[in-house]
Amino acid sequence: MRIEDDFATKAEAAEAAEDIPSNPHLENSIGDVIYRRYGRRDVLKGTLAVTASTALFGRQALTSARAQDAAASSFNFTETQAGVDETHHVASGYDADILLRWGDPLFEDSPKFDPASLTAEAQLRQFGYNNDYVGFFPIDGASDRALLCVNHEYTNTELMFPGITARPDKNDFEEITRDRAEVEMAAHGITVVEIILKDGRWVPNRSSRYNRRITPLNTEMSVDGPAAGHRRMVTRADPSGRRITGTINNCAGGITPWGTYLTAEENFHGYFWTDKKDEDGKRLRKGLGGDQNASYERYGIPANWYNWGTYHDRFNVEKEPNEPNRFGWIVEIDPFDPASTPVKHTALGRFKHEGAECIVNSDGRVVVYCGDDQRSDYLYRYVSSGKVDPDDKAANMRLLSEGTLFVARFNVDGSVDWLPLLFGVGPLTPDNGFESQADVVIDARLAADLLGATPMDRPEDVQPNEKTGKVYVMLTNNKKRQLTGSAKEPRHRVNVANPRAVNLFGHIIELTPPNGDHGADKMVWEIMIRCGDPAVEAVGALWNEKTSADGWFAAPDNCAIDADGRLWVATDQGKGWKHTGKADGLYGVETEGALRATSKLFFRVPVGAEMCGPCFTPDAETLFLAVQHPASDGVKDYEPFGKERSTFEDPATRWPDFKDNMPPRPSVIAIRKQGGGKIAG
Repeated sequence: MRIEDDFATKAEAAEAAEDIPSNPHLENSIGDVIYRRYGRRDVLKGTLAVTASTALFGRQALTSARAQDAAASSFNFTETQAGVDETHHVASGYDADILLRWGDPLFEDSPKFDPASLTAEAQLRQFGYNNDYVGFFPIDGASDRALLCVNHEYTNTELMFPGITARPDKNDFEEITRDRAEVEMAAHGITVVEIILKDGRWVPNRSSRYNRRITPLNTEMSVDGPAAGHRRMVTRADPSGRRITGTINNCAGGITPWGTYLTAEENFHGYFWTDKKDEDGKRLRKGLGGDQNASYERYGIPANWYNWGTYHDRFNVEKEPNEPNRFGWIVEIDPFDPASTPVKHTALGRFKHEGAECIVNSDGRVVVYCGDDQRSDYLYRYVSSGKVDPDDKAANMRLLSEGTLFVARFNVDGSVDWLPLLFGVGPLTPDNGFESQADVVIDARLAADLLGATPMDRPEDVQPNEKTGKVYVMLTNNKKRQLTGSAKEPRHRVNVANPRAVNLFGHIIELTPPNGDHGADKMVWEIMIRCGDPAVEAVGALWNEKTSADGWFAAPDNCAIDADGRLWVATDQGKGWKHTGKADGLYGVETEGALRATSKLFFRVPVGAEMCGPCFTPDAETLFLAVQHPASDGVKDYEPFGKERSTFEDPATRWPDFKDNMPPRPSVIAIRKQGGGKIAG
């Protein structure tokens, strides 16, 4: 069955791709480990045993969530009400202003947005589609002038263009002409735009020399690290294997300690296309990789989501079989140099990167945490060989070129082993298909399979906290899990780090490095929250009892740590919001003290949308959020609409413009406290 067959939109199909595992080596998944660690009784009761931190690091290393001090919430706001409707909602006392919408002009000469007559030329001068990660870069240390970097993950065909009559998964793309395909390409990528705070509101500066669009249509990128110049990176257009046009499916990302922007290429497989069809007339999805077939199948190539390969040979796997190897990387961009060439850092591995969050280790090396966002894939960490030099930005920008990539194995005793992905070490040898470190990073998934890494329930954002030294792993869901496996599908057993069968709601794991050493070979882990409704015993949720009916959530996805070291979590339920009755939102989550594992709802999105972004200014007085694909996910379950899917002409909501001639538009929001002051302060 094609992954899209049960889905009404491309957004739902993308969500499905992340939910269908391609990993064939999943016998000791994170659910198995959790289940063995805590036992069936504790899993079902919603209680966890004492963490292994005590045994490994001593009791003083524990953050005592069981302390009896009468602590007040660290999040000072009145919780907003959960629910689903056609608009957004923010906690009382705050203004949520639309800062940038799809199609908004970015330059003084940008054409006015005309949704009925889209062109690639216009879109290259306008804000892109489906804004996801947001990065904030102050200019000269100012608090009222900065660069904003925003990812544009993908496009919703049925909401962008008028007259799309067929479901995207049933449509063989007759309606997507070259012109429309190139509009889609121009709407992908990244926006860099200067913003200024005027009279308490942020506005874009369209005359800024920094403003820039980076797209898969026309932006050249360089390649460094082990795979640069390797034969598997060579194409007809690039015999050097070192120059790539563009970046795709930019999901989350990170900000480096030296002030550059990291953008993560996630579901890159969806953009690759084949002309070959099966007996039923459906485009093939397997058996097309030749000597790279194992790699193609492990990454799901080709998925045929877009027909760009009809017009651009590099996306057609028959014509350019190496082109898929040139995507799935972390890309570094210097937002302060609009003439600079973005760099794809192959040392960080190739997989479906959700993000790339950084921390400077105690020994000066930079550590980058990444999740591979697909059900039953892995958690990774990169540790640089060199150290950060606060006075040498150019040298720092080489730190992601040389270092070691690790993958995580979760153990029943509550420890985590970080396993190095190094050519010639262990099974990563020619006998298993690896001829060099280039092969290891290009096929990081296959290498991690052989090392016995722990399959996870869709690892998304992985956020280190500089204040506490701990790391928070967002695990979105896995509805395929079972209490016991089977000979046919052993990979779906529960385990110690993924404890629930049919995990519709996800969970959050906390990692504790020994003595704050993020480069250590071993850490400890525990589950901080098991998401879902705590009032339903069968769900097996784990929350602090102080969490309200509005405060619990499902499907943790993006997250952020604010200037006070507080954790904020954004959710992405996809069409699964019908299981909670709540739209996605942003929640403040307590991580310390007596209120640990308490959550409060601060903001919620309109129907069909996903909550992305969260990004705070250094003074914590502005919170930027990205609302992605409004009117898309699961709209048939929204009773006031009730149709199979939204279209350009008839969407479930016209947020944020609410004008008859305007389709729903993904947008970035700037939230500030009325009267001034810190968010939730």
